[in-house]
Amino acid sequence: MIVYRVRELWEEKQRREKRRITLVELSLATGVNRNTLSRLVDPVRRPYNTTTDVIDKLCRYFDCQPGDLMVYVPDEK
Repeated sequence: MIVYRVRELWEEKQRREKRRITLVELSLATGVNRNTLSRLVDPVRRPYNTTTDVIDKLCRYFDCQPGDLMVYVPDEK
């Protein structure tokens, strides 16, 4: 299963900038719909498939690579 790390990157950015960044601000800065971001920051409860356009926008905002945004976790058997 693919797990998104958007929440971790978001929290790291807030620590670096020493300020709170709201979901609305994140949405406006990235151009990614707030509902999409909500699903990406909580993928365990709401698994979500997204587009490469969203991944591109988030990589640009967080100045990272796609592999920093998502990781593969083997399914439990």
